[in-house]
Amino acid sequence: MSYVFINDSTQTNAPLLQACIDGDLGYAKCLLESGSDPNMRDSRGRTGMHLAAARGNVDTCRLLHKFGADLLATDYQGNTALHLCGHVDTIQFLVSNGLKIDICNHNGTTPLVLAKRRGVNKDAIRLLEGLEEQEVKGFNRSSMHSKLEALHMAESESAMESHSLLNSNLQNSEGVLSSFRTTWQEFVEDLGFWRVLLLLVVIALLSLGIAYYVSGVLPFTANQLELVH
Repeated sequence: MSYVFINDSTQTNAPLLQACIDGDLGYAKCLLESGSDPNMRDSRGRTGMHLAAARGNVDTCRLLHKFGADLLATDYQGNTALHLCGHVDTIQFLVSNGLKIDICNHNGTTPLVLAKRRGVNKDAIRLLEGLEEQEVKGFNRSSMHSKLEALHMAESESAMESHSLLNSNLQNSEGVLSSFRTTWQEFVEDLGFWRVLLLLVVIALLSLGIAYYVSGVLPFTANQLELVH
């Protein structure tokens, strides 16, 4: 059964497109080897791949693909070659080379829906149904895997951020201590050890003097020593 409109074969003036409709593999090969464009279109935007797939000329589809025909090409209604196809071997070829079974045309219709409307043979319908079911299951598994992977990555990033923050705090503390030690060493080297020691003694005496001035009690007086004893 043909799934191309009856007048398609009489409306095209392109030899390659006519060869795709007729399934004339030898002539199509000759034209392609002579430089014919494997992606040329008819008045409705259909390529040779569309027309060959619609007729079930799978060998012509393979030949066009070999010469660089675009399997993902759509006509002016958004139909891929799979939308026009109703033959098991041609469906298998198109799907195995990357055409998605659930892709919709401009009317939101999938290849399976169009195949049922055209009344193609039951084997082709069952194949399309099985492929569509597999694709849906594969999408669900992929979606679940992606969600789990995203959750795992989020947990890993959170753990890394906490570890980084802890390390940052430790590094900051170590940096302050290191800076203090370096400053003190430079101070001692600049003044000299004995001068620093003398400065500390002077500071200590001044502290004692300030304490006596504020409290009125001289540290380590005789009375305090007796109290201590």
